[in-house]
Amino acid sequence: MKKKHVHGGDIYRYPNVLDFSANCNPYGMPEGVKAAAIKALERAQNYPDVSCSALRRALEQAEGVPFDKIICGNGAADLIFGLVLARKPKKGLLMAPAFAEYEQALASVGCQIKRAYLKEEEGFVPGEDFLDEITEDVDMVFFCNPNNPTGVQAEREYVRRVAEKCQVCQAFLVLDECFVDFLKTPEQSSMKPYLEEFPGMFLVKAFTKKYAMAGIRLGYGFSSDSQVLKEMRDVMQPWNVSVIAQEAGIAALREEAYWQSSWEKVREERDYLLKEMKQMGLQIYGSKANYIFFRGPEGLREFCLSQGISIRDCSNYEGLSSGFYRIAVRLREENEKLLQAFIKICNSSSVARAELLQRY
Repeated sequence: MKKKHVHGGDIYRYPNVLDFSANCNPYGMPEGVKAAAIKALERAQNYPDVSCSALRRALEQAEGVPFDKIICGNGAADLIFGLVLARKPKKGLLMAPAFAEYEQALASVGCQIKRAYLKEEEGFVPGEDFLDEITEDVDMVFFCNPNNPTGVQAEREYVRRVAEKCQVCQAFLVLDECFVDFLKTPEQSSMKPYLEEFPGMFLVKAFTKKYAMAGIRLGYGFSSDSQVLKEMRDVMQPWNVSVIAQEAGIAALREEAYWQSSWEKVREERDYLLKEMKQMGLQIYGSKANYIFFRGPEGLREFCLSQGISIRDCSNYEGLSSGFYRIAVRLREENEKLLQAFIKICNSSSVARAELLQRY
């Protein structure tokens, strides 16, 4: 039985470690966001704006999506659960591996779950097999681009085909683009321009990764179908986005210089890590966003913990076994510490490696 509710970023169970398990911007929360959150405390005795009007106006300007097509939530997961509760699908299709909350949300309404397993020998890239799994008995399809945990980027033309097949089969498409901004050409990858063409598509994003705001909890979504958004609001809790989160989000959208600077550095560090890890003989897959997905020796997570480093063991993902891992891209000095831990394992003989891993 897979452990479904294991995630990266668990600093509470693993304090005082260098955390490579959560894929947030390593440059941390922008100072402007921190200042806005602190200032918002002065108004926190009041209920938040239930419609998130100012935040949605800011998102309209930043994302180029009309105000009335935007909904906000307490993180991306809140929107996913709200959408599933509103639609109550009978049968849902998931890629495997994929973000565990999709399955948890579907299970919460008693939905039958169908999986399309991505193949290691094909680099975990979705292909015709996934399209074939979208059939008329499927009510809802989840698709993450780039995928989590693999970091595999699907070309927009392929995602269009997924949306078209869903439209033909009358399956509602939930498109997770939480990591799309970390791609080399996000504007050429997002399906935002096609919201009107595909009213049966909901696109979800979050402030979590881009602005390192995981603890604030702020997500948002787009749909051209006003009825879908109304149904979501009808089942979601009122005031689900706090005063602090709304003000922090508005402030974050002003941080273009921070984002451009950190994004370029993250890409440089990702390329550095990829080069070094490949030279060690580690098998890399996907890894087009701000995290790297790879196969390594079993027991690597435990060994890294002994070195004061936390990486994401991906064996609890459906479709993956022991030996698959994901690491976030962090700052150069931190990345070097991680690589030193990997070198201790990868440069040792098979016998020495086994003895070293057995200790942990």
